[in-house]
Amino acid sequence: MSIENFSKRRAVNIAVRGNYSLAKWYDKQGKPRTFACRTTRVSPFRMMVEVPVVGKVGDPITSYFNDFGKLEGFISDTTTGAFLFELEMTRSKREKLASKLTWLEKKLKNPSIPDTRKDARIVPVSPHSTLILADGTTHGCFVIDMSVSGVAVSAQVQPPIGMPLAVGACIGRVVRLLPNGFAVKFVEQQQRFDLNRLIVRSAPPPSAGGAKRVSTSTTRAFESRRLNGITAATQRD
Repeated sequence: MSIENFSKRRAVNIAVRGNYSLAKWYDKQGKPRTFACRTTRVSPFRMMVEVPVVGKVGDPITSYFNDFGKLEGFISDTTTGAFLFELEMTRSKREKLASKLTWLEKKLKNPSIPDTRKDARIVPVSPHSTLILADGTTHGCFVIDMSVSGVAVSAQVQPPIGMPLAVGACIGRVVRLLPNGFAVKFVEQQQRFDLNRLIVRSAPPPSAGGAKRVSTSTTRAFESRRLNGITAATQRD
């Protein structure tokens, strides 16, 4: 099914965070890479998922979502920064997913329905941003969550612990590797109400690899701030 056709079908518009693995994507140790993702529209048969690495039509997908559990299937259509995920499951599991979606839809319409889950960190409305490395190259990235002191990111690149970089307009240093990305601690604590403006960037990542180089002036500004102000952070709160 195409994304256009799915947009006309009955589904629930809901953002659920999770992670996924693409076939033939491995880390330096030869283990499957895991990336963060977030749904935007879900039915018992398929879902639209915003992602840092899109993949190709037909690629098999293995995923896990807190609300849905482990889901498997394949990509049936793609767009910039997202793909349509066709779900392969038994009839009983599909019925269970349908029931879960019904509950989540009621929860959206009536927030007073009890929910014991708690997430202290901020999840941006749009998850796509850019990474700027010290050499001036830029990479698309997916913002998992953020706080005034740091941000969790998933991306095609895997910078090592200690590397200085910028997420959007916020400069920081990689302080921890995560199963589906890495954590960055900001050099300077940000104001909560400024986070979306500073971190989120409108241009989503491309579907294939290939870093771009930013202008010389941007590189020089980054280098100047990095060399004169960045101090090592030991952990992301």
